[in-house]
Amino acid sequence: MELAFEILNAKGFTVDGAENGTDAFNKIKKQIYDFILMEPRLPDVDGFSIAKAIKSNDIYKNIPLIALTAYAMKGDKERILNAGFDDYIPKPIDVSDLMMRVEKYRNQGCKNASAKKY
Repeated sequence: MELAFEILNAKGFTVDGAENGTDAFNKIKKQIYDFILMEPRLPDVDGFSIAKAIKSNDIYKNIPLIALTAYAMKGDKERILNAGFDDYIPKPIDVSDLMMRVEKYRNQGCKNASAKKY
């Protein structure tokens, strides 16, 4: 995730990080993001639970949720997408792939949600 942050910062994006799933979800409740990059394996609450909470909430459900993960075995991508993630980026990160996906989603977030900050 640190590498992704460095890449996105170098490309002019403003990035925000979280220490764990609880911290991530609390930040999402206070700020509407253009997209979310998240590792499904988090130290406290797994990312699958966070994805489900995000996608079941009318305010956040349209924020693109991208898994950035070392889960790269056969079937992992399908499991991640079926859990509610909108896309999947395997590690190690391919910079051009990361940027292609970020560009794809950066202007899609929150189209049906209120634009105010929470």
